[in-house]
Amino acid sequence: MNGITRRSLLALTGAAAVIDPASADGRVSPKLQALIETHETAYVALHRVVHRAGSSSRDRKRADRIEEEALLAVCSYPAISRGDRWAKAEYLLTVEARGELDVEEHMQAILYSMM
Repeated sequence: MNGITRRSLLALTGAAAVIDPASADGRVSPKLQALIETHETAYVALHRVVHRAGSSSRDRKRADRIEEEALLAVCSYPAISRGDRWAKAEYLLTVEARGELDVEEHMQAILYSMM
């Protein structure tokens, strides 16, 4: 392996730059906020279904698909402003720290969003 990790890739994108909170460019767009909130909701729902007694395989697969699609939406969001880049990187690093950013499509979506 060449030593490049998702964490180092996100750092190379400039997402880890310090943002002046007073800067208009430092604000997070409502669209990205909504995508993150949607993923958080889907993530909680997935865990609720997985840990619910009597949940069916169909219910678990459906909840997993919904959470996966929500995470892909965050990954593919074209964060243009510094605030969006910061928020997206910070959120995805949190997700990655839980071991949840593990599908090839996640990295592809992140890379395409930077083009």
